[in-house]
This record gives sequence, structure tokens and C-alpha cells, in this order.
Amino acid sequence: MNIDPSEANTIPELSRLAAKTYGNRSVLVDQGISFSFMELDAARIKGAQALIASGIGTGDTVGIWAPNIINWIVASLAIQTVGAILVPMNTRLKGSEAAFILNHAEIKLLFTVKEFLGIDYQQLISDEETPTLREIIYLDVRDSNASSWEQFLNRGSTVSIETLEQREHALTAESPLDIMFTSGTTGRPKGVVTTHGQTLRTFATWSKTVGLTEKDRYLIINPFFHSFGYKAGWLACLMRGSLILPARSFDIRSVIEKIVSEKITVLPGPPTIYYSLLESSLRNGQDLSSLRLAVTGAAPVPSELIRKMKAELGFDVVLTAYGLTETCGVVSICREGDSPELISRSSGCAMPGVEIKCVDSNGLPVAPGLPGEVWCRGFNVMKGYLNDPESTKETITSDGWLKTGDIGVLGEDGYLQITDRLKDMFIVGGFNCYPAEIESQLCEFPGISRAAVIGVPDERLGEVAFAFVVADSNASLDIEAILAWSKENMANYKIPRKIEIVEDLPVNASGKVLKNRLRDICSDFLG
Repeated sequence: MNIDPSEANTIPELSRLAAKTYGNRSVLVDQGISFSFMELDAARIKGAQALIASGIGTGDTVGIWAPNIINWIVASLAIQTVGAILVPMNTRLKGSEAAFILNHAEIKLLFTVKEFLGIDYQQLISDEETPTLREIIYLDVRDSNASSWEQFLNRGSTVSIETLEQREHALTAESPLDIMFTSGTTGRPKGVVTTHGQTLRTFATWSKTVGLTEKDRYLIINPFFHSFGYKAGWLACLMRGSLILPARSFDIRSVIEKIVSEKITVLPGPPTIYYSLLESSLRNGQDLSSLRLAVTGAAPVPSELIRKMKAELGFDVVLTAYGLTETCGVVSICREGDSPELISRSSGCAMPGVEIKCVDSNGLPVAPGLPGEVWCRGFNVMKGYLNDPESTKETITSDGWLKTGDIGVLGEDGYLQITDRLKDMFIVGGFNCYPAEIESQLCEFPGISRAAVIGVPDERLGEVAFAFVVADSNASLDIEAILAWSKENMANYKIPRKIEIVEDLPVNASGKVLKNRLRDICSDFLG
């Protein structure tokens, strides 16, 4: 009898069990290319042999800076098979942002693409200092070029299966799996370290809770560099036998065509995706009746949106969840059968094996129904921030509670409602934005001495950045120039949609900027 793939302890074990369980059934279809579960596992092995031949050792870090394509998955599985550590990189990063991650994680080999949406990633970092980066391999190049994916795979012929198996069998549930970069109030990205075992347990629970099945056809719009597209995306499909259909970017026409032609059943994502579908005239007359399951979050989800998703888009099940990169992506989740009102006002209850509490400023639990900072504890909590023990100690208590920095209300029924963010984080179209990081970057612009950023409501994206900047003495600032510079130096979801030049920023006695005062000022600007 086959073992349930969701019971695997490591990623290579998951791939092998999925191949054994689901065999020649299709697991991955993208632009005319199809892989069965067995073929994907064979590709994993070939990629792993090539990594060993390339000198990648246990514990080495390997980056992937690419859109949602088949070889992203193959490269990831190969990296994790040889005991190396995957570092997913946001495709919207600019050169300096990418270089920081390459250097902080000491990435030795980078998988990328020649071009995506007009961007040449290698060119972006060509003028940056990246001393640990030894080689770049192009996932989308299949020719005699020495840096092509095809030539990379050919290296593996010199590595025996026995050598590979030794590396694979040395892995345990506690082996580090990946480093996913998030941002914090310091304005510098932090690398979150998680293991094989805790990631697999988290998404075995997630996939069973949402009801993912072997019959599902999953259109993955969420980017693979994010937990939503990677772990709650293709990794969950490997566990449950679902078909993976990657989308390189969100294009409403292409999405509707895919739903119709591929009979998509599962379409998770931030609310922005569903608003776009509901508002698009392109769906008129199209058969979207295959849609079954939506899992959303990363922004408030009005009950009216849930009703429309069921009535107009045809979803049978709409669920919401809450999580952080520091918790493998999931803390709480709604259950099938929860009412639209409950789903819209909460992010579900803690998944099994995880505890949640809301605490006051002294770390003491508040009564049910009262707001407090959300803390969680369980198997899903990260091992720590990469090379940052001080921040790790500040974030995780001595008895294992992770301070999320979010304000929430925990009901008597155990359902959690997120009401605010201690760290002033806001979410643009599903992407986390941290004011301190944007402020730090704005202050690199010549003539800006100080900056303060807040999130303001946006009908389509949920929230966008509103920046207040103070000029250096005798400097003359031009808003259009600042915007143009921001577009060159920031990922597009971070770019302020509105900039106001002010003489000073409101601060308290200790010099801390009063963000609430800025929100009041902002209301006057926006009317």
C-alpha cells in the first residue's frame, strides 16, 4: 500500500512518494509542456545530479529569480534534494534590492531567466558587488550556451545515483529547507529560515483543510517566490495529486481563457484577483462553472465579495486564512461551511498544533473579544532570522511565542480577526509593504532628508503607499523626479502612488513620527 505523500518528512521524499502514488498522471502543464508525477521526479533527480557536479554542497544557498515556470519547480526540488537551501527572489526587485539578498544569504548559484516582462535580471545586477555568486544559469534557455538549463543538466552525467542518494538520505525533517526574505521595521529585509518538516506539516494541514483533491486543476497565479504560490501552490499539489497550471503574471484575459480551456477548479489569491474577474466584461458569456475553491487573504475580504464570488463566479467554497513568512505562511484558516459573515470578519481559527493568543503591551493575555498583539506558538514558527540573532530574540520569546506585530481580536469561538498592524505594514495587491523599507530607500534620493510612508485605501489594490518627504536645507525637490527615481529603484508595489513635500514631519517627544497624524493629514489631501 502506498504511503500518503503528505506524510513525507523531506521534499525529495515527497517527490518520490508522489511519483509512486500518482505515477503517470499529469502533475504539471505549462505552455504545451506536460510532466507526469514520475517525469517530474526524474527531472528532480537529474537537476540534483547537476547541482552536485556544479559544486553545490549541503547547506549552500541557491537562489531562484524567475516567474512561474516549470523549471522553477524542477530547480527548487533539485536544490532541496541535495541538502542545499532555496532562496526564492521576488521578480519585482531592482538591482540593489536583489544584490542585498544575494549577499546576505551568500548565494553561490542563481537560477534566473533571460527576460521577463521586458526585464533582464542579469543586467540589473551587473553593476552590483556580489562576491559569493559564482554562476548564473538561465532556466528559459535551451541551447548550447554554457549557462543554459540544458547544458547545466548535462553536467549531472558525471554524478552517480549512489552519490545523490547519500546526500538525499542525509536529510531529516529538521534540515533547513529555504530562506524566504521578508521586511521589518528596521527597513532591511530579513531572511526567514524554515525546515523541511515544519513546511511539509504546515501544508499537509492546509491542503487537507481547504479540501484540495486529486481531481483539482489549480491555476497558480500567486508567484512562486511567495509562500502562497510556492508552498500553498505547487507543493500542496504534489501532496494531494492535483494538477499544477502556472501563470507567469496576472492578465485577466489569459486567466479567463485558462479557466475556460483548462476547466480550472482551484483559484486562490488576494481579493484583487476576484474583483478583477467580477469587473471584467471579458467573462461575459464564458463558462466558468468549473471553479470550485477559492482561498484568499492578505487583505480584508468583505462579505459582499464572498457572496458575489459564489453567485457570479460560481465558487462552491471560499475560505480565508492568516499567516506570516515567519510561520511558514499559515497560522489560522477558515473551514468549509463557515458563513460569509464569519469568513469576512475573521481569518479563521488556529490550525492543529498551533496556539494563538492576543496580549497587551506587557505580554499578558487579554480577554476574548478585546484587541491585543497576536502571538502564536507551534511547529510552524521559523527557526530564526538568517544571521540576525538579535532580531530573532526580539521576535520569539524564550518559551516559543512568535510576536507577529499584528493587532487582532480572538473570539470565544477561537476565530481570529486582524484589526491593525503594530509595524504599520500595509498590503498592496497581496504584497506586504513595510514603510521603514520604503522610507529608507526614499532617503537615498538626492535632496530628501527624511521620509514617512503610510498605507492608504485603494479600490483595486487594497492599499498603496502615500509618502511624505522633507527636503534637505537649500534643496529643491520635484515630485515627478522622485516618482521616476522610485520606479527605477523600487519594486513596483512599493512605489508611492502619492507624494507630498512637507516642511516637517509630526513627531512625539521622543522623536517618533506620529503616523496617525499623517493619516489625518492624508485624509485632507485625498478628500
